[in-house]
Order: sequence, then C-alpha cells, then structure tokens
Amino acid sequence: MIYFVSDIHLGAGSPDKVRRTEDAFCRWLDMAAKDATKIYLLGDIFDFWFEYRRVVPQGFVRTLGRLAELSRRGVEVVFFTGNHDMWCYDYLEWECGMRIVRRPQIEEVGGLKLHLAHGDNMNIKGQPMLQLMNAFFRSRIARAMFSWLVHPDLALKFGRWWSGKSRKSHGSEELTPASLNFLVDYAFEHKERYADVDAYIFGHMHYPFELRDDAVVMFMSDWSGDKAYYVTLDDNQQLELKTFDINETVS
Repeated sequence: MIYFVSDIHLGAGSPDKVRRTEDAFCRWLDMAAKDATKIYLLGDIFDFWFEYRRVVPQGFVRTLGRLAELSRRGVEVVFFTGNHDMWCYDYLEWECGMRIVRRPQIEEVGGLKLHLAHGDNMNIKGQPMLQLMNAFFRSRIARAMFSWLVHPDLALKFGRWWSGKSRKSHGSEELTPASLNFLVDYAFEHKERYADVDAYIFGHMHYPFELRDDAVVMFMSDWSGDKAYYVTLDDNQQLELKTFDINETVS
C-alpha cells in the first residue's frame, strides 16, 4: 500500500493541541507501517521548520523517530516541502532517510503516473504579490539572511508567529469546492498537455475533496478537526480518499 498525507502542522496551537496532533499522527504512522511500501508527505507536515547548520526546531522526536524507523525498514518516505516547512536542508534526509522534493513532481507510483504537489505556489499568475512572496521566501538569499542575521530563538519565535498568522487567515475563509477551482483548473489544463497523467493529488487547501472527471483530482485535509483525510493507492492501482479518527485513544 502507498500512502499520501499532508498538512499535519505539527507544532501548531496550544501545548495540548500540539500533543494531540502529534499523538494522532504517530498513530497514523503506526497504522501505515503495517503494510506501507511508500509514504508521501505532501507538505506542511510541520507548522514551521527552519534548519541552521547545527540547529533544528525542538520537539517532534516521536514523529521523527517513527519516520527514521520506517526508512530503516525499507519504506521509502518522500517529503514534499510546503509553504510552512520549505526551509529544510539535509537534516531530514540524513537523520530520517527521507527523500526531499521541493517542487511539484510527476512520478510513476504503483503503476500510475501521478502529479504530486503541496499546491501552494501553483496557478498564481494573476496574483503578483503572492508570486513575489513565493519567490522571495524560496530564494537562497532569504534563507541566508535569516540564518546569518537571526538568532535561532528569535527565528523560531518569528516563524511560529508568522505560521500562526497564515493559518488563521486560511482558517477564516469559508471553504467550499469552489475554493479549489484554481488547482482543479490547473489539473485540467495540465491534463490537456500531458494526457498520460492518471491523477493529481494535492494538500494545502485543508478541504478534502475528490473529482473524477476529465482528470482525477484529490485533495487531502488538515489535521485540526476530529477527522483527517488521506489518500491510499493499493496493489490494484485504486486511489481512495480515506478518513482517520484523530480523537481515538489507545488503551
């Protein structure tokens, strides 16, 4: 089985919420570990992540330990950067064995050709300010300035404030299927040029949805509610949007 998940936002919210989210994600990883051959993490796994040369954010030990163990057992773990965790270098690769992907990718997965992406910097040609911010925050200059000029304590404090502000702005919107149109339009236009792509899988929007039309387009949820939505691909090449109970407790 191949698993796809996104938008966990580890580290977001109050201490109780932080623990609840990581507990749930660790249970999900334990579940996936039973039959996973590959796991795709499609962005914003962390609410904020920034690596200095010798400093990484505090916490997430249980999550990182599980991911490292999955990699050690031969499960390929692929980490797509999102808009909240784009500033990673090689720590996750070296310490946890993950493959890091920094831009949308078409990959052969389980016999299907899939277009995989977080979804934050796609189809934004009509939004010059968003284009400018994306270009700046993803630039080496911005990373270098942040690394050289800002102490880690201040950097993480600022990063968590900025991420929280971004999440609240996102969460204030009333999401509907129409909110996904810019990515659905992207998928349809892309499918016209690349007819052999079997499906498109995105995160970012925090709104679970699937469309099976001229193109198969699937969106996964965030993990802030009572249920999380993720995608699986089985041995029969069937893609399925599934739910996971975040509030379930383990006795």
